[in-house]
Amino acid sequence: MPTPTFYILHGEDDMARDEAVAKMVKSMGDSAEADMNISHFDEDAPVAELLGAVKSYPFLSDKRLVIARDVLAWISRKGAGDVGKKALERLVQETPHLPDYARLVFVERVSLKADHKLIVSANANNGYVRQFNLPADATQWVVSRAKKHYEMVIESAAAVALASVTGNDLRRADNELYKLWCYTEGQRPITEADVSLLTPYVAEANIFDMVDALATQNGKVALKLIHSAIDHNPHEDGFGIFSMITRQFRHLLLAREHLANGGNPRDLASVLKLHPFPAEKAAKQSRAFTVEQLDTIYKRLQAYDQDMKTAKIT
Repeated sequence: MPTPTFYILHGEDDMARDEAVAKMVKSMGDSAEADMNISHFDEDAPVAELLGAVKSYPFLSDKRLVIARDVLAWISRKGAGDVGKKALERLVQETPHLPDYARLVFVERVSLKADHKLIVSANANNGYVRQFNLPADATQWVVSRAKKHYEMVIESAAAVALASVTGNDLRRADNELYKLWCYTEGQRPITEADVSLLTPYVAEANIFDMVDALATQNGKVALKLIHSAIDHNPHEDGFGIFSMITRQFRHLLLAREHLANGGNPRDLASVLKLHPFPAEKAAKQSRAFTVEQLDTIYKRLQAYDQDMKTAKIT
């Protein structure tokens, strides 16, 4: 099978997607000649220009690499009109006939539909398509990333703690893993205590406890926990804490509505798009409120956010 001459790398897992692009760039070599044969285009780049670039004969190299970011989403968007339609048709017509030295790579930050014309063309012709989906289980991703990329072991409770904080923000999770690897030098398994010490997990855990305190109308404990969260994050200006509080009450409202409408508690993780650990805590906390109370609290928090951003309150 001949080597593909055009590629479509699409999906929301930007970390894995960009690592694949970096690998292709690295395969070009690290010489000055290699750099001269690599071109980058943004979403509004004319299709004629990027096709011209990838068809240009390579200089002192056997390949010409052109990376076009979000071009397909741009020309396929609502409002692109006839210009976008013609641009897409030109790509469908010309990409199957690119020269052997061409490497045209479309990098899309969103997932494209399976019936997208260029994806259909790539599958039928000398193209390559790969979709990068976010992991269904962030905890397992943390465990796997620690083992394969850093050659270290992270304990189950530590992986759950880290995943509960970072969610599907894989770059943030990877940054935290790197800090943990530097801290332990890979000499021992990562523990939950390590995660608590080096990541915002302490602040996140305090928010869970603070909501518990609010549910029991214990304002003194709630304030103490807020100050503790800020103390553990010396660069925290308060907005990060406020954002976590707002997010937590949003989760409580969604959880309470789900349960009040007869929803299965086992489905909460999927409904809230959280790991089962924080989803279970949200379900437990939500039972201390009515749907109406949580709706009022969440709307009040949104109003506070608006007032802070418009300088009505400090």
